[in-house]
Amino acid sequence: MDTGTSTSTSTGTERLPTTTALLRFATAGSVDDGKSTLVGRLLYDSKSVLADQLGAVEAASMRRGQETPDLALLTDGLRAERDQGITIDVAYRYFATPRRRFILADTPGHVQYTRNMVTGASTAELAVVLVDARNGVVEQTRRHAALAALLRVPHVVLAVNKMDLVDYAKSSFTGIAEEFTAYAASLGVRDITAIPISALAGDNVVTPSAHMDWYSGPTILEHLETVPVGDNPTTAPARLPVQYVIRPQTAEHLDYRGYAGRIASGVLRVGDEVTVQPSGLASTITGIDTLGESVATAWAPQSVTVLLADDLDISRGDVIAPALDAPTITQDVEATVCHLHDRPLTVGARVLLKHGTRTVNAIVKQLPYKVDLTQGLTRRDLPHELAVNDIGTVVLRTSQPLPLDAYADSRLTGSFILIDPASGTTLAAGMCHATTARSGASA
Repeated sequence: MDTGTSTSTSTGTERLPTTTALLRFATAGSVDDGKSTLVGRLLYDSKSVLADQLGAVEAASMRRGQETPDLALLTDGLRAERDQGITIDVAYRYFATPRRRFILADTPGHVQYTRNMVTGASTAELAVVLVDARNGVVEQTRRHAALAALLRVPHVVLAVNKMDLVDYAKSSFTGIAEEFTAYAASLGVRDITAIPISALAGDNVVTPSAHMDWYSGPTILEHLETVPVGDNPTTAPARLPVQYVIRPQTAEHLDYRGYAGRIASGVLRVGDEVTVQPSGLASTITGIDTLGESVATAWAPQSVTVLLADDLDISRGDVIAPALDAPTITQDVEATVCHLHDRPLTVGARVLLKHGTRTVNAIVKQLPYKVDLTQGLTRRDLPHELAVNDIGTVVLRTSQPLPLDAYADSRLTGSFILIDPASGTTLAAGMCHATTARSGASA
């Protein structure tokens, strides 16, 4: 597991990570803005394309009568995408440079594939929003900015593409950058960087452009390699969703009882007083095992096994958290959801709610309003239902209490999915609102 560089904490003995060598990012933009070409150029110019892949792209381009490789074919993997020249599904690509590793989600631009962008950007730490320099900020651009804000993506890059078609004019770039930055900032996007590019020609994608000497900022790749990502784990309360209870049936480990899982946030230390939610049982950490050895400290996103001083009734789905900073316990969940399924979500629907490693039955009690992404995050009138790609607020009642954080505080422990109990298909992705239920106490 890569933890990046590290720095000493106030104890002077333990060392915790402060940066990460892995960046998850997503691309978005209107149809024909050049997302797939940008991704292809990024892979091609960074020498991240295998020889056989490049050969297949060159052969396909020649069959179309193109003298140069169509770099968009490196990401448009579905036949329908290649035939129509658009992105439909989320295309994931993995590549690396000497400075950082990347997981890229190339998401569709059309409004009917909003759910695909939500899927691709839900785990992203950076979003690249493309704009055609000839068209400027359009409705779909505003929609993508609103989704980035809604999903709490920490960093947004505005890539003003096709600058070669406006004669690399500074005024064209400046006007678009100022309009988008003002709009995204009004939605709460914290960090916005605007870069003028030509994905087709390669200007400012990997190498600086010789045609835009008025621009002195980073290229796309340089910004991706240097943007600070990975929150300091000491700033968030610890959360360990239990995946498995380990009890070896051997004479050597007869009394061993460990609680295994991946730390979602924060830091766990031997000696910490913790509580198990939603039961509210309390204990103290006596040991932490990871990677075949015992350690005194572990942090997100490490996978660990925690040992406690007391033999408690703990099972999959429970959450181990600090006694003084435990998540809220509630059976009434209010959240913003993106509906992903073709069948509408209606009041009274019975669903399964999967939060972390716990899955419970739930019923839809209310659908208070829908969200209009084209007008920021404006609330609309009470809907009768949420259709596919709709985003709105839902109020759920669960069969069992859940330990929830607000999505604004934690993208991991503040999110969930709704599942059809009959077919097992995913219906919606949810982001919890702040709740007033009791914190750190059993419901």
